[in-house]
Amino acid sequence: MNLKQSVIMLAATLMICIGQASAAGIDTGKAVTIGSGSKTVFEFTDPDCPFCRKASKYFEGRTDVTRHVFFYPLPRHPKAKDKVQYILSQADRVKAYHDVMSGKMDTVQTFPTTVNGVKLQQEQYEIAKKSNVKSTPTFIINGRIIEGFDVKKIEGALGPKP
Repeated sequence: MNLKQSVIMLAATLMICIGQASAAGIDTGKAVTIGSGSKTVFEFTDPDCPFCRKASKYFEGRTDVTRHVFFYPLPRHPKAKDKVQYILSQADRVKAYHDVMSGKMDTVQTFPTTVNGVKLQQEQYEIAKKSNVKSTPTFIINGRIIEGFDVKKIEGALGPKP
């Protein structure tokens, strides 16, 4: 094996290890879990991010996936944090997630929240920071960190839609 091959192999090994370590310590009990497929996706999203919304729509068609959704509301989206707290305050978080991500809640001015929903939003934000999330959407799939909604990379990690 020459030096170039060794460097490539080392880089690939580091990427796999870093990605796996990032997902290993994540508390899925704090996530909004969507689906029951055999393939696992950790998703960090912002409800007002247009690419996050496209990713949400894409994953609706993936019956082979279980998504653990964590919210990372970006400061440039002034209503995102309120929407996240609303989702996490609902008894049916999956329905609230779909309502918000579909745009149905975009004209709502104030969002009812609970103390637990606000606390969970803060905990999810800390999970995202510890996972080195810096942008949305960010996915962790099979030890790979994918930043942005890149269908080619997502399907490269998961395989094509069934």
